[in-house]
Formats: sequence, structure tokens, C-alpha cells
Amino acid sequence: MEIKELKPIEVFHYFSEICKVPRPSKKEEKMIAFLKAFGKEHGLATTVDEVGNVKIDAPATKGMENRKKIILQCHEDMVCEKNADVKHDFSKDPIEPYVDGEWLRAKGTTLGADDGIGIATCLAILASKDVEHGPIECVFTRDEETGMTGAFGMKADFMDGDILINLDSEDEGEMFIGCAGGASTEADFKYKVVPVPEDFYSFKVEVKGLNGGHSGDDINKGRANANKLLVRFLLKLADKYPFYLCSIDGGGLHNAIPREAHAVCAVPTAVKEHVRADLNIYIAEVEREFAVTEKGLAMDLNTVRRPKEAIDPRAGKKILRSLYAVFNGVYAMSQSIPGFVETSTNLASIKMIDGKIHVVTSQRSSIESQCADVSETVRSAFLLGGAKVVTGDGYPGWEPNPNSEILKIVVESYKNIFGREPKVRAIHAGLECGLFLKSYPKLDMVSFGPTMRGVHSPDERLEIKTVDMFWKHLMDVLKNIPVKD
Repeated sequence: MEIKELKPIEVFHYFSEICKVPRPSKKEEKMIAFLKAFGKEHGLATTVDEVGNVKIDAPATKGMENRKKIILQCHEDMVCEKNADVKHDFSKDPIEPYVDGEWLRAKGTTLGADDGIGIATCLAILASKDVEHGPIECVFTRDEETGMTGAFGMKADFMDGDILINLDSEDEGEMFIGCAGGASTEADFKYKVVPVPEDFYSFKVEVKGLNGGHSGDDINKGRANANKLLVRFLLKLADKYPFYLCSIDGGGLHNAIPREAHAVCAVPTAVKEHVRADLNIYIAEVEREFAVTEKGLAMDLNTVRRPKEAIDPRAGKKILRSLYAVFNGVYAMSQSIPGFVETSTNLASIKMIDGKIHVVTSQRSSIESQCADVSETVRSAFLLGGAKVVTGDGYPGWEPNPNSEILKIVVESYKNIFGREPKVRAIHAGLECGLFLKSYPKLDMVSFGPTMRGVHSPDERLEIKTVDMFWKHLMDVLKNIPVKD
């Protein structure tokens, strides 16, 4: 089946068009131009603010003029991750979606359904002459994935709706009324370089085949972090043999659990076979540990040409110990909501840049003081390793309002259409709703969407049938928005 045959046809039509538009975080200019052109083509008032947020207004359909104004909100950018063996330039190459049974995927890259399906839904509504709705403004925010720049920079007079429906959720049948806040802690390790001895054996060790995923929504699924697995093995070698760390690289985006990592190292040639045996033992250990969640886990060790330089061994070992000590994963579960992750942290990336090892971590919590606590825990491990550390200001969480008017409408609508109760919960991922409340404290908000899995990784996939369910639900909600006071 081709994408143009999927239902709802209007939504998948626009999603297919969006896949042709490059939209990496912080480089959304082509998407902004696309949205402006759409607004002009359909004769709709379109506004772009100074940070790149786009708003497209649509008047009410006949007979709905007296309803409260709805804001449909999603974000312009997408997470750009690809498999190591895939050649793809996210700044110019289109995403290549394909149907895989009940799912929509992309060829070797992230699909961008987060939040391309939200954009497509908004455009389908704006272009339709059949959808019943009151006054609507569709708001597309910039750079949600790497800094929420659009939400942070939005002025208090940009939106003027009464109710906001965020279209950036990933579980059909679940209505979200709260989210975690977050922060980023980054470290720079300086080091001196020394020559690699001529009689040393040089090799590249790789961790690959992990599931990765969203560092908020997937952090409690027991998945391995490629950076942690790599550092753990390297430290074993550094404790056992004369050891030189020549280079290290792992992970990518701050909000993605690392799937791949690698390092180039050197040890005495005499222990070459011992190192291979050590790796076999280590692989067996971690395969047992992650037998359920990481069936594709693999590690390779290959001979490489001897690098001329490496990190001074004492400094290298100290850096590895610091990275080993950095907490990763679920830090605390909620005491009031059973099964809900309250606080977590992710060792997101390790890169060698301009004579430094630059490390990025991200912290999340629904409690502000806990976010500060886990950030300080990570910060302390870095400081003990001699790094220069910076923790950003972060972004606020969204405190649940169980008495929300729009929540009641959304829940009743879902029950009437599908004959069952939806789940109402908070999410351990960051949504822009918390930031909106800073400038728009009276906004009544809810978030829902179709089912996605593997977001922020090349395994990202969208469950096709849930898009139609999401569309029908949203259409019914729009028909039942209350009249203005």
C-alpha cells in the first residue's frame, strides 16, 4: 500500500508533503517557508514571529462563530537520527517513508512523525471545507526538540485562544494533562596528548544494534545506553593493562538514548588476544543483562592503523571513571502516581571537539527540586573528574489540572466514539505546555495523538490505524467546543 492510499487521506497527503521538507532542529527555515506558502495559497492570515513560530488563523465554519477559540499546537522540527550505514543529509534530503504492515516507517532514518503528523493534521483541518469548528489558530513552534526555542521566545500576545490542544503525544487513547520539566548538564574535559608507543596494538571497539529511543518516554523500558556500555568496557581495559584512549564518540541528541558508540584505543601488542577474550566475556555479560530489551546488541573489535597521539593515560582513566560514575536512567519513581517516572537522567553524547571531550546529559523531573537534585548528582561526578560543568536553566513542567474543561470534553468524546474510557495521565517527556503557562496562565490545555514507537531513533514508526482514530476523535472534539462566556 502507498502512503497516498492511507486513511485519513487528507492527513497522509500532507504528511507525505512534509516529508519532502527538511526541518532539522534550529534549521527550520524551509518548513517556515512551506507553512507561509500554505497560508497564502489558502487565503488564511499567517503570522511569523521574531523567533520563527508560525501562526495560521482560520475563521469558524458557519454556525460555530460563538465557540471558544481553539489553539491547535505542534512543532516544526524533527529529530534527525540515522543508522550508521545510511547516507542521508537531513539539511536537503527528503525523508523516505514506507508502509510496513500496520506501521509507517522511514528508510534508515527517523520518520519525523514526531511532530510531522501534528503538522499534517493542522494543515488538513485548515484546508478542509467539511470539518466543523469554531475559530481556530494553528501554532507551529520552532526548535522544540533541542531547546524549545520557539516556546521560550514566544511573546505573550502571539496566541489569543482560550483552549490549547497540543498534538505532540504518542499513545492513542491516552490524554495527557501534565509533563516533566527538564534541564541539560554539559561537561568539558581538557586533556594533554602523548605519543602512542610504537609497540602497541591499536583497535576500534564499537557498540551498536541498540534500540535507543526517547530519553523521557522510553527511559523506564530497561534499554541499554551505548555510551555507558562502551565506557564500562574501556574502564575494564584501563584497570587491567597499560591503556591509551585515542578517541571516543557516542550518541547524538540530548533527548535520545544513545544507540551506538565507539572508541579507538591502544594496548601492548602482547595482550592483543587477551583484549579480544575480555570483549567476548563482556559481551556475554551484557547480553544476559539486556536479554529482554536489547536482542540486537552487538560489539565489534577491529584492528586499525596506530594513531600518532592519545589522551595522557592518567587523564584518560580519570575521564572514564567520571563517565562511569555519571548516573543514567530512572532516578526516582512518583510516590503519588503508581508506575510513573518522576525523575531521570540520560548520558546522551560524548564527543571530542577542539582538544576537549564534550559530554551532554539531560535531566527530567515533574518536581523542580528533584530536577535540581539529579542535575547536581550528574554535575558532581563530572566535577570529581576535573571537568568544567554547566547546567542550563531548563524548562518548566506542566502541572496537571484534573478539573480541566477541555479534558472533560476530550474524555466524553472518546467514550462516545470508541465505547471505552481513555487513560488520563502525565508524561515523563517535555512538552511546551509548561512554558505556555508562563505567558498564558489561563490557558486550558490537553495533549493527545496517534501511537508512535521508537521516536528519536531510526526505528521510529507510526501506527497507521491510530491516525484515523486520532482524526475522528479530534473532529468530534472540535464540534463540541463550548460557547464563549
